[in-house]
Amino acid sequence: MKHIGAAQSVVTDREPTAAELEAIEREMPVIRAELDLLDAQIIVIDRAPSELDERRIRRARRRVLTAHRDHVNTLTEHTSGGAA
Repeated sequence: MKHIGAAQSVVTDREPTAAELEAIEREMPVIRAELDLLDAQIIVIDRAPSELDERRIRRARRRVLTAHRDHVNTLTEHTSGGAA
């Protein structure tokens, strides 16, 4: 029987670089907002959402959109050197 090995070296044995950690840190508000939305959606997964549940989901969606907008604006400022 012929052994088939991975063509690439394993990348799970290294620590993240400082740049990777910085990128994750910049994206954390988006990640948190998406987790809040997911939590709000999970709450109503097995029942009909109440008015309060619907408001919670709408607010969470708005926070996700705001976080995405802020993140993209930050990336744009970062890549353009701060000039808008």
